[in-house]
Amino acid sequence: MTIFGPLGLSLAPAIRKNRSVYAWVKPVADWYANVSGYRKVGLKYDDLLVEERPDVQRALGRLTEREAYDRQFRFRRASQASVLHDDIPKEEWIKPEEDVRYLKPHVQSVVAEDQERWKWDNIEVKRTR
Repeated sequence: MTIFGPLGLSLAPAIRKNRSVYAWVKPVADWYANVSGYRKVGLKYDDLLVEERPDVQRALGRLTEREAYDRQFRFRRASQASVLHDDIPKEEWIKPEEDVRYLKPHVQSVVAEDQERWKWDNIEVKRTR
């Protein structure tokens, strides 16, 4: 299974191409991201990926030292906010423009490598005469 669902399909590219659909979906998506509350405790979207997945585990190993440190800092700060049953100060919330997908490119490359490895491992050699 990939990060795009069991079939590897995503509607996001089609929505981004169609301006009228994008104009309708974008406010709903922004509202949902704000309501979910992960930015209020200092987390980014990629921090929510399930770490137990093998592809995410391998992608985490590809982060730079700074990215790995920042990720751990965000988790500790969110954990402390959870213990206190409070959000972090509003000026420290993750802004939408800061919420970039830092882990997604690594996960995609791991998935692509796994698919390529599977193709090479299951190659069919046909003998011609």
